[in-house]
Order: sequence, then structure tokens, then C-alpha cells
Amino acid sequence: MNRQSWQALILLSATLTMGLTAGWFGDWAHTVMPGLGTTDDRTFVTAEQALDRAVLSPLVLFTFMGALAFTGAAALLYRRDDNRSPLPWVAVAFGLYLAAFVITMAVHEPLNVVIRYAGDPHSITDLAGVRDAFHETRWAAWHIVRTIATTAAFGCLAWALVLHGRATADAADHQAPRSAQTAPRPSSGATP
Repeated sequence: MNRQSWQALILLSATLTMGLTAGWFGDWAHTVMPGLGTTDDRTFVTAEQALDRAVLSPLVLFTFMGALAFTGAAALLYRRDDNRSPLPWVAVAFGLYLAAFVITMAVHEPLNVVIRYAGDPHSITDLAGVRDAFHETRWAAWHIVRTIATTAAFGCLAWALVLHGRATADAADHQAPRSAQTAPRPSSGATP
């Protein structure tokens, strides 16, 4: 595989994992958390614990970590190339996702730990206290920030793919033999 093929593969991987992460965050922002917000304390804690276990699955972790790794790798590949047109977009995507990643580790993960290690919801005596310690409003507000950041990062990566495609097509045009570029077109009718 040549360098452009590697760039395309890594950039496509970054775009796909970022899109999946943005979609996952978006779903939580406009369906999961608003829906859970209407439930009683026992249902809230039980559901949050079940969702937390599901989120810690290898596929979700691969997508979440892959978006960071693939986007960083794409930035490095374009940084060391003659075609740098996608680089600013990939770099912005990386910065946006890095911000979302830091928010996840600094805000969401500590709050998730409150629910994760609260114990069996059927034996917790103060479910309202556990829910209050989770700081549902803070969790949701910062989640909207990381949803916007990952969605914007996805858009940046999608545009970087367009720029990569244009540059690849332009390079192919410039590398085509001169005779192929100026060859006369076959006539479509009878000769005069």
C-alpha cells in the first residue's frame, strides 16, 4: 500500500469511529438521559448500572479509544506529507475529541463511579442519596458539550476525507501521461 492508501484507510477509520462515538453520545443526550430523568430513584440507579456495564464492553471501548488513536495517527500521516490540505481539519477534529475525552475522564467517569459502586439497588437504603451524588444535571450538561465536540469532530473528518479525495484525484491527473491528457476525442459522427 502506498502512503495515500494508508492515509485514506486511517482517515476513514477515524471518521467511522468518530461518527459512531458522536452518534452514541447524541443518543444519550436526547433519549437515554431525558428518559431516565423521568424515572424513580430505584429505576434510575438500576438502569444506570446496567448501562454502565454495557458501555464498558470491548466494542464500545474500541470505538471510544479508536476515535482518538485513528485521528491522532491521521494527523501524523498528513503532517509528514506534501498534501497537507486535510491536516488542519484532522488537527481540529483531534483537538475537539481530545477535549471530549478529557471531559469524559474528568467529569463523567468520576460520576459514573458513584453509580457503579453504589451496590445492589435492591439493598441500597438511600437511593435518592446515590442519585443526588451522581449529579445528574452536571453529568447531562457536560455530556451535551462532549456531544457537540464529537459531532463537530466528525464533520471535520468527513471534510478531510473530501479534501483527501480531491488531492488524490489531482495527483492522479498530474501523473497521467501527457499523451493521455491531450489525446483527441474520437468523433461521434461521420467525417466531412
